[in-house]
Amino acid sequence: METFELIAIEIMYQRQTKPLTFTSAELVRVTEYGDRLWYVDINGVADREMLRWFGQSEDISIQLTAVANSGQTFRGSGYLHPNEPHQAAAIRGDGELFEQ
Repeated sequence: METFELIAIEIMYQRQTKPLTFTSAELVRVTEYGDRLWYVDINGVADREMLRWFGQSEDISIQLTAVANSGQTFRGSGYLHPNEPHQAAAIRGDGELFEQ
């Protein structure tokens, strides 16, 4: 299991691209039996309207671009699961996470 502290996150959904403002975020990449799974936990999400939208939408798929504090950039597809009461969100990866 690898973890990366994220300093920037941008998501694309419904033909719009939106940078996220947050207090902390962590990308976790897990390798099990040759498969690589990944997810992102985001805390202190400032955009309550965006969290509300994802909470009411049936289409929660996103494209993710994230930058780690180490300078690495990650890109992938996933699903955004909002936690409105805690101003947080989780992104569950769907498929490969590309690293630059």
